[in-house]
Amino acid sequence: MGSDERHFTIIEHTADLGFRVRGETLKRLFENAAEAMIQTMIQAPNLQSAETVPILLHGADPEDLLVRWLGEVLYWFEGAKQVTVRTHVLSISSGNLEATLHTIPYDPAQHEILCEIKAVTYHQVKIVQKADAWEATVIFDV
Repeated sequence: MGSDERHFTIIEHTADLGFRVRGETLKRLFENAAEAMIQTMIQAPNLQSAETVPILLHGADPEDLLVRWLGEVLYWFEGAKQVTVRTHVLSISSGNLEATLHTIPYDPAQHEILCEIKAVTYHQVKIVQKADAWEATVIFDV
């Protein structure tokens, strides 16, 4: 998924896991957030042949949209047993997101579980636009 450069840092949070993620654009912020969550959860090969899953989400605001977006990526792993290897945000506004997930089937022989994330939380979720990039903070229930 993405480049070798990490666009996120893990942050300490009592009994949970959080991260702060950056992106040059709001689209890239959402892509980097999905990548950060997947890299935190599972070690998977970045295969080119993947199933494409269209995603259309609605939210009350960008923070709600981010939680729903990450929840969707988590659902595809936990519920559908599909590992997201790449994401592409096609369009995003304050309350709508259209994207594609590129997924491969989960295979315990090839994929190492690093951290089990139970849920994406609304606790302390925040998106801010800085001078040079967008930044988000997200906390997960582990």
